[in-house]
Amino acid sequence: MQKTISLKLLPSEAADEGQVKKYIAQSETVDMSAVTGYTILKHSIDARGKQPWINLSVNAFIREPYKHRELLPFDFKKVAHAQKKVIVIGSGPAGLFAALRLIEYGIKPIILERGKDVKARRRDLALLNKEGVINPESNYCFGEGGAGTYSDGKLYTRSSKRGDIQRILSLFVHFGAEDKILYESHPHIGTNKLPQIITAMRKTISECGGEIWFEKKVTDFTIKDEKIRGVTTSDGSSFEADAVILATGHSARDIFQLLFSKKILIEAKPFALGVRVEHPQSLIDNLQYHCSPRGNFLPPASYSLVQQIEGKGVFSFCMCPGGIIAPAATGVGELVVNGWSPSKRNNPYANSGIVAEIQDHDLLDLNNFEEICGENKKALKTELRMMYFQQWVERKAFSAGGGKFVAPAQRLVDFTENKLSSTLPDCSYLPGLHSGLLKEVLPHSIHKNLQQAFKEFGKKMKGYYTNDAVIVATESRTSSPVRIPRDKNSLQHPQIKNLYPCGEGAGYAGGIVSAAMDGERVATAVSSV
Repeated sequence: MQKTISLKLLPSEAADEGQVKKYIAQSETVDMSAVTGYTILKHSIDARGKQPWINLSVNAFIREPYKHRELLPFDFKKVAHAQKKVIVIGSGPAGLFAALRLIEYGIKPIILERGKDVKARRRDLALLNKEGVINPESNYCFGEGGAGTYSDGKLYTRSSKRGDIQRILSLFVHFGAEDKILYESHPHIGTNKLPQIITAMRKTISECGGEIWFEKKVTDFTIKDEKIRGVTTSDGSSFEADAVILATGHSARDIFQLLFSKKILIEAKPFALGVRVEHPQSLIDNLQYHCSPRGNFLPPASYSLVQQIEGKGVFSFCMCPGGIIAPAATGVGELVVNGWSPSKRNNPYANSGIVAEIQDHDLLDLNNFEEICGENKKALKTELRMMYFQQWVERKAFSAGGGKFVAPAQRLVDFTENKLSSTLPDCSYLPGLHSGLLKEVLPHSIHKNLQQAFKEFGKKMKGYYTNDAVIVATESRTSSPVRIPRDKNSLQHPQIKNLYPCGEGAGYAGGIVSAAMDGERVATAVSSV
C-alpha cells in the first residue's frame, strides 16, 4: 500500500530517516518494520513560533517494496539533419530550455552566445573580483548559462501559469541537480554546482546535433518582407534559419539599441531599483528561528519583506542566505551589485536586494538625467528611456566608489539618517567598499522610499534595523527596462514574423524557472508553425 501522509517534526527528527519511518508507522498504527520506505513530496519550515518545525508530506510505502522516485521521461531526438532550424540568441535558462525543447520536437537549435563557456567565464569573473577589470562580453550576466549560472541558482517562482514548474525542476535533476529541488519549498542549486549542470545540458544539445557557438555577439538582423531570415555576428559570420528566438537576458542593451535603430517595435518597461543589504547570517538566523545558534538541522534562514511607501512597493529581491555580494556590471564605468550563494549556503553573511518600484513618471523629477545621453537628448523621449535611466544610476555608483568596482556603502541606520559611516563592517563584496552618502547616488524618491522601508522592516523583524548591517549600491538589474512585444497567441513579434522574444530580456520572466518555462513555451510555439 502507498499512502500520502503529512507530518510535523522537529528539525532533528525530519533529518533522521528512522525517526520519519517511526512517525509514519505511528500515523498508520502499524509496526515500523511494515514501512519499507518513503518519498518526500513537500518539505517546508514553519518558524512562526519559538520552536521551528518541519512540515513533511511523504508518499509512504507500507507492506510493499519501496520504489525510488520516478523522474519525468525526456525524448531528445537526433536533429543534426533536421529540416527545420531555429537560431537561439543567448544561452541563459530561456535559451537553453528553448533549445532542449526544440530538440524534443525534432528541430535543430543553433545557439549563439556572446560570452564564453562556463569554464573560461570563471577566469573573467576572478579578474573582475580581484583586479576590477571587466570583460563586457564575459561577466556575471553574459556567458554560458546566463546570469543565473554565477548568481545563485534559486529555482522558486510565484507563478505556475507560465508553464510546468515540475518539468523544469525535473530537467535540472536529469542534468545533475539533487532531487531535493523537487520537493523543497524554496529549491536552490548553488553557484558551485550550476556550471556542471549547464555543461551537461550543452553536451546533450551537441550530441543531439544542435549547435552552440560561443563569442558570437549578434550585431544585426537579416529582415526581408517583414520576416526575419537570419542574423550577423560581430566577427562577420552569418546564420540563417526558419525562426529566431531572442533570449538575450535583461542586460543586453546593445540588442535593445539594435531593435530601436531598425525601428522594430519595443516598449519602455517599469522595473525596480535599490541597494543590496548585508547582515551577519547569525543575526538573521536568530530573528527568524528565535534561537542561537540555529543548530545543524536547520538551513541558514532567509526572509521576504515588502512595504508600501507612498503607494509604491519596496521589497526584498533575490535574498541570499549564507551568500556573497558580487559585481554584476556588464560595462566599463558602471557599478551593479547582485548576490549569490553556494549550495551549502555556508558563508557568514546574509544579503538581499531591497528595491523600489520605478514608474515612467518618476523620470520627470530627476535632475541631471540628461547627462548620460550626451547630445542625444531625444533619447529621453524614446522607448529606451528606462534603460538610459538605469545606466545613469549605475555610472553614478561607479564614480562614487572611486573605480575598480569598489562600491559606495553605508551602515543601515546611518543610511536612514543621512550620516556618513566612519567605519564599515566586514563584507563579502570582494572588490571592496567605500564609505559614502548614498543619497548622492540614488534618485531622491528612491532613496527616500528605501529609508522609510528599512525602518518599517525593522518593526516587522525586531533586530533587522541595525548598524551591524551594511547597504551597498546599487541593485539595478532586477528586470529588463525594455519590453519586446509579442502576439499573445503566436508569441511572435507583432511586426516581424518568425521573431520570438523570450525570457527576462523581453520582459516575460523574472528568474531562472520562469525564464526556462518561457523558453519552453516559445519553443512549442515555433514547433507549430
